[in-house]
Amino acid sequence: MEVNGKDDLNAPLLKSSDDFVVDIPQPTNNKERKIRTVKFKIGEIKCASCSTTVESLLEKLDGIENAVVSPLQGLAAINYIPELIKVKKIKEAIEEAGFPVDEFPEQDISVCRLRIKGMACTSCSESIERALQMIDGVKTAVVGLALEEAKVHFDPNLTDTDCIIEAIEDAGFGAELISSENDANKVHLTVEGVNSPEDLTIIHSSLESVVGVTHVEMNLEENKITVAYDPDLTGPRSLINCIQEAGNGSKSYNASLFVAPIRREAEQQQEIRIYRDQFFLSCIFSVPVFVFSMLLPMLPPYGNWLDYKIHNMLTIGILLRWILCTPVQFIIGRRFYVGSYYALRRKSANMDVLVALGTNAAYFYSMYIVIKALTSDKFEGQDFFETSAMLISFILLGKYLEVLAKGKTSDALSKLTDLAPDTAHLLTLDNDGNVVSEEEISTQLLQKNDIIKIVPGAKVPVDGIVIDGQSHVNESMITGEAIPIAKGPDDKVIGGTMNENGCLLVKATHVGSETTLSQIVQLVEAAQLARAPVQKLADKISRFFVPTVVAAALLTWLGWFITGQAGVYPEYWIPEATNKFELALQFGISVLVVACPCALGLATPTAVMVATGKGASQGVLIKGGNALEKAHKVKTVVFDKTGTLTVGKPEVVSAVPFSGYSMEEFCDLATAAEVNSEHPMAKAVVEHAKRYRQKIGSHTKHFTEVKDFEVHTGAGVSGKVGDATVLVGNKRLMRACKVPIGPKVDDYISKNEQLARTCVLVAIDGKVAGAFAVTDPVKPEAKLVISYLRSMSISSVMVTGDNLATATAIANEVGIDKVFAETDPLGKADKIKELQMKGMAVAMVGDGINDSPALAAADVGMAIGAGTDVAIEAADIVLIKSNLEDVVTAIDLSRKTMSRIRLNYVWALGYNILGMPIAAGILFPFTGIRLPPWLAGACMAASSISVVCSSLLLQSYKKPLHARMP
Repeated sequence: MEVNGKDDLNAPLLKSSDDFVVDIPQPTNNKERKIRTVKFKIGEIKCASCSTTVESLLEKLDGIENAVVSPLQGLAAINYIPELIKVKKIKEAIEEAGFPVDEFPEQDISVCRLRIKGMACTSCSESIERALQMIDGVKTAVVGLALEEAKVHFDPNLTDTDCIIEAIEDAGFGAELISSENDANKVHLTVEGVNSPEDLTIIHSSLESVVGVTHVEMNLEENKITVAYDPDLTGPRSLINCIQEAGNGSKSYNASLFVAPIRREAEQQQEIRIYRDQFFLSCIFSVPVFVFSMLLPMLPPYGNWLDYKIHNMLTIGILLRWILCTPVQFIIGRRFYVGSYYALRRKSANMDVLVALGTNAAYFYSMYIVIKALTSDKFEGQDFFETSAMLISFILLGKYLEVLAKGKTSDALSKLTDLAPDTAHLLTLDNDGNVVSEEEISTQLLQKNDIIKIVPGAKVPVDGIVIDGQSHVNESMITGEAIPIAKGPDDKVIGGTMNENGCLLVKATHVGSETTLSQIVQLVEAAQLARAPVQKLADKISRFFVPTVVAAALLTWLGWFITGQAGVYPEYWIPEATNKFELALQFGISVLVVACPCALGLATPTAVMVATGKGASQGVLIKGGNALEKAHKVKTVVFDKTGTLTVGKPEVVSAVPFSGYSMEEFCDLATAAEVNSEHPMAKAVVEHAKRYRQKIGSHTKHFTEVKDFEVHTGAGVSGKVGDATVLVGNKRLMRACKVPIGPKVDDYISKNEQLARTCVLVAIDGKVAGAFAVTDPVKPEAKLVISYLRSMSISSVMVTGDNLATATAIANEVGIDKVFAETDPLGKADKIKELQMKGMAVAMVGDGINDSPALAAADVGMAIGAGTDVAIEAADIVLIKSNLEDVVTAIDLSRKTMSRIRLNYVWALGYNILGMPIAAGILFPFTGIRLPPWLAGACMAASSISVVCSSLLLQSYKKPLHARMP
């Protein structure tokens, strides 16, 4: 995007989805019946009689509440009960009556995002996905472990968000709705003064009369109103004013925005507090247990009192350890029992199962020792109460440190969310543009076309265009560009950026969920939820991990116990006050608790979360782990020319008439033909003609209207201007239309193409009447970027619709060896497929609609300069700025991230591969070293923390080219 350009304000950063089917609950007291509305167009509606026929037909169907068909456009709006009738049957009934149905929504799919509580490892996220996919009507469900969220696509005719939440809760996890697809243009208001159904009716009628309001839903119990609206026609402020104006006489209503509590951060803090408090509480009991069992017996005579016998062989030490350990095992450790119960109920196993098995084995064996000591006057045995208590304490410490570290993985996203200011200065102007009033309002109340004043040092609240004032704006928080950008009238500003030194008046163009900042946040959230292919390794391992560990623990116990009983190893191997059974049991418990499935599950998502957040803060939006994984494999980068390698603002540097036409006539006819074209070259020609008119003293702004206007893709345009047939384009267009190109024209073209200029030819009535030489300067960083890509063993290719000579000249200037010229949009995609056929992983960098086929065809599509919404939709990576350095940043960041993910897997897998044999006692025969269960639990907790901290190191990532440039 050009820094001060405004053309790209015509569309939001991300394309919003337009669904034909929307929820429109009716204002009725019958809560048991859910009424929905479907809208579509019916053909062959020629008069009011036809529309009446269709309405009568539909209203006879069971499940149809009412139907309205417009006799003018044939548009139908039908309220129906999904439990009684499906939209497909409605369509069939209309078609059977002889009326074709157009623009029918083939699939009625809704999307919701949910916050999930209680997930510990990949096994948990897979269990939730399985539970969701078993719901009738759910199409796809993706659960992000690190993000603790789920995204569900479902058919609202068959299920709803309540059923989805219930299914998650039945699986043993907490769930809370974050947002649904239809929330984008909805506002939630809190209303005061509503005391009766009559008040509801008054407010409902007032709101429905507002132009742009599509649906009103009222909740008397909570004094809450939800209004769906068209943001181009109205907004929250107008709706609040409407409610307040609805009051009359003794009745007065006040409305304000319903601000939902920011639960994510609060819940994260609450989770941290819970683990911290539980750890400290467990320490109150487990530290004395550790002292009584490990320290005091080694410090005679201070520990002698612990051996005092209360009854038979039951000592004070055993009794104290039992009393102190029991609350840790069953009250503080209750979470592990609950987690195990739900995991086993859904026929899976997770970390909770391993912890519960290990601590129960230690605790109940110790209980056996207590009972034997109480009932026997000769029995001697060693209890393991300290193992159970210390194990739970260390695991709680590990979970506390883990959630503390996991909270930092989403820091970048939290900072982005907090960029927008809470308030804005709204101005009211009179017809002459003078300020009538100024008030400070909530940013959420801003509407399109509002005029906002931004004082020095204030943040820009929403996207807009400067209408008055001069200043510099710091956009580093959005684009990563450190140098403040000069802003003046007609320049665009981005919400969340900082105004530096001047006062600006800005007209709002995008508000709410349509702002660049909101779109970036949505894109990053979606990216963090998307699962990387490399995650499949952890998913596969998690399916058999816990059963394998349980089997290994059982075999370890049996192996040591049987060999001990058979006398395979000498008696002196057995520690003092321990028998063969107890030694074998300790090894078995150590194997159970040392294995850690959590570290494997966190290896990929934590790295992806940090990387996508870090990329977003530097102006590189990566659409999830899949894009990251594909980008690190790229060996060839294909660049579009105009707007990508070049600045994208072509200028006419010379114009020459031929065939006896005057310069004025030649320019006027060319401009008339080009004025309807959106191509940058066409805009350059029109701009040049305007400057020429001003130069010769002509101030006429009206151009003759062109008829039969036609765009020839990749070649130019044609049309009829007055009586003349005008062609404006390249040599390919002239050849296609059989316009001869003489030697003089050919010589002019050759000279300019050698100077990296593009020639736009103008033919009038079959003769070349003149030519414009257009230049588009190469971006200053292009040569450095191509050179740096070469040092990364990545080759560069240029593909353009321009002629070969101009393309080659630019390629030589920046250092590209391979050029595909005179290629149309579909041809670009074909060239990429040819490169892929040679076994290359290809990235495509482009900025416009004409690049979208190639962006979609490439292994990795990069939309540069936050180009058009179509390009962004097709791209895997969105580069906010028009700076080519971000191409290097995207590839380098993906490589660093994949390297970090591999290192995380080395940590996680290596830890389990080494830890389990040591816990099983493989070193014990040779070195006497063994891993006590409580220490094994500490090691398990440390493995998860090490993986999360390893991912957090990505926050220190620096752009490679910035590091090298002065």
